[in-house]
Amino acid sequence: MSQTTIVGVDGGATKVSAWQVIFDREKKMFCLGTAHAEGVYADIPGYVKDFKPVDVAIQFKELADAAIRPTRDEQQQETVYVEACARAIMRIARETQAASVIVGIGMPGLKTADMRGIHVVANGPRMLHYSDLLEERLQQEGMRLETPIARLGSDADYCGIGENYAEEGAFRTVDNAYYLGGGTGVADAMKLHGALLPFDQMKPWMAKTWEMQYEDGRSMERFCSASGIQSIYADITGKEVSQLNADKIFPPQIALRAADGDPAARETYDLVTSALSAIIYERIETLYAGWQNGFKFMNPNRPALQSEHEYLKTLLDRVIIGQRLGQLYNMEEATPWFAGPLREKCNQRIHASQTLDKKARDHYGDAARYLKASQLREAPALGAGIDAFFMWQNES
Repeated sequence: MSQTTIVGVDGGATKVSAWQVIFDREKKMFCLGTAHAEGVYADIPGYVKDFKPVDVAIQFKELADAAIRPTRDEQQQETVYVEACARAIMRIARETQAASVIVGIGMPGLKTADMRGIHVVANGPRMLHYSDLLEERLQQEGMRLETPIARLGSDADYCGIGENYAEEGAFRTVDNAYYLGGGTGVADAMKLHGALLPFDQMKPWMAKTWEMQYEDGRSMERFCSASGIQSIYADITGKEVSQLNADKIFPPQIALRAADGDPAARETYDLVTSALSAIIYERIETLYAGWQNGFKFMNPNRPALQSEHEYLKTLLDRVIIGQRLGQLYNMEEATPWFAGPLREKCNQRIHASQTLDKKARDHYGDAARYLKASQLREAPALGAGIDAFFMWQNES
């Protein structure tokens, strides 16, 4: 493995972020290396600036009819996205002097049957041949793949993998934990009875955060993601998010404004901590006592959740706040507006619960004990690299 570099790639809406992932053979744990490269799609020749995704309803119909027809713009964007990823991987390979690479990639969207492409995605192009094209592009540059790209995973699953196998991972030393990561979107991960349990496997009895609707009708993703927090502040102040971006006003800066007495910033974080405490309580309650119809769904046609499951009466050792949300939780200046109120509101919900018994209420009585911020940088990229390494090991 001395000449082979593990590369984990987090594929987003505007760029890919690639990292060297290092496996410590003695400790049998993983960490990020120093090599890092980004590929910004808009920097690649041929990028379609005014690209508009195909309506999701049309995408699902074409999928159901087994007649997916990517548009010309989608095919062009696929070429651009692949090129951005290839360049990032090649930069890491050169920096680490790799003779070969093992590549893991996390991407949004519903994957093709072989998990190597994307056939439905809300905010980008459908890319049916992404992995094939990426492998071809790397080979053109003389880069040897130690093994073919096994699959395009989800950032949520990869956050869980990173937390479970990295030296600083918050899942590693406990048997039962929930992870809520907030960045551009929201990521859910769960470890129960000592094993990672993807949310797709819990679909009959537990919903993903983005599927649920808060009491004001907005998706819970708006309150649990960094971009969503920014959009809430924009709504309250009557500003455009683009203007906030230009002025470099992001969740940490909004917290500083709250400290300076900005009423809009304080209102933003009051809404955010109320919603976050609601989703955390729902996870605790659903796991221990089954689904109690605490939320409506963004999709009114989603099948009703089952109240029975095999993990009933399970108590979480930790609830982990990750990604940019975790950085905010750890930010000392933001504690009076974020971490502090979040813990207080979680405690209030637990103490007022009519569903949890005394054992559960005592266990969750102090949120400061079980609420923890993730210590991992770039958890999705780290998890992607770890997953690729394990897939390679299983094939060897």
